[in-house]
Amino acid sequence: MSQHRSLRATGGMSSKRSVLKRFERVELLKKRGLWKEGDRVVGLRKTKPEA
Repeated sequence: MSQHRSLRATGGMSSKRSVLKRFERVELLKKRGLWKEGDRVVGLRKTKPEA
C-alpha cells in the first residue's frame, strides 16, 4: 500500500518553528534569569524564540 502524495515529506522542514518545546522554554528562561531550579515546569510564562 502506498502513501498518499499529500502526506509525503517534501524536503524536510523549510521554515523555522515558531513554538518552543517545554525544555527549550526552560533553557531560555534560565538564560534570561527568569527561572531557577525547583520552579514548576507547568504553566510557564510565554516566551519568544531568540531571533
